Amino acid sequence: MDLALLRTFVTVHRAGSFTRAAALLGLSQPAVTSQIRTLERQLGRPLFLRQARGVTPTTIGDELAHKAAPHLDALVEIAESGLDDESSLRTLHLAGPPEFTAERALPALTELTGDDGQGFALRASFGTAEETLEGLAAGHHDLAISTARPRGALLTAAPLCDEEHVLVAAPRWLERIGAEALRLKGAPALENLPVVEVHESLPFVSRYWASVFDSRPAASGTVIVPDLRAVLACAIAGAGLAVLPRYLCASALDDGTISMLHDPAVPPLRTYFLVVRTGTLAMPHIARAHEWLQRAATAWC
Repeated sequence: MDLALLRTFVTVHRAGSFTRAAALLGLSQPAVTSQIRTLERQLGRPLFLRQARGVTPTTIGDELAHKAAPHLDALVEIAESGLDDESSLRTLHLAGPPEFTAERALPALTELTGDDGQGFALRASFGTAEETLEGLAAGHHDLAISTARPRGALLTAAPLCDEEHVLVAAPRWLERIGAEALRLKGAPALENLPVVEVHESLPFVSRYWASVFDSRPAASGTVIVPDLRAVLACAIAGAGLAVLPRYLCASALDDGTISMLHDPAVPPLRTYFLVVRTGTLAMPHIARAHEWLQRAATAWC
């Protein structure tokens, strides 16, 4: 049986689409269709059921993928580990949310970008969870950090760490409200405060209100900036309250340039996932970065 046909078959099985598999393989969609039909003729059985959107594997298709995929991944690992020293500096394409990637992931990974023969070159891009996962699925990235767990067989996700969210504002706002009033009244005491957020939909504030106060925020956004680091800067300057990851505002809390408005017994958390295309952990530079980030994340939680 032709290994190239099996490789195409496994890619289609993971991608759930001839078109997406073609993009990952660097082939045309007709070429992928032709290879799958050739393999089906050789086996004498259909491997996929064509749907309006994508394809669904038959029972035989699932069985073949289960048997063939580990061996194909092992062959990729052998090929990758067999590279000589002169060609071993690979490029890792990383994607993720701008703040977490810049503050956490990139500083950790730059330790692996040396020229010791085991490092790699690093290219990073930022985007939303949807953009990041779509880019990973299309083959534009090797490794993605996402706040959404992907579905399907094409992508494989592992929990990376949890991020604690805190409600903060400049000290003058806490003085104006009064700590005791805030403790007694809760969310109603915050209704007249301006809000700093990353989007008009107030994703961080709304999630905090729902989790902690079991309600929706009454205020609308006063300052909207699409970067949490800018949200922090505006909150420090007194623009209003904000909900931020604790790691991002820890220094400001320590030096008193910003104050925590509320300290719930169970703070809201957001989980980050480390995501790869299924099978690509056979590639040493991706596997090393994946392992290194998971190791570094033990100190982030």
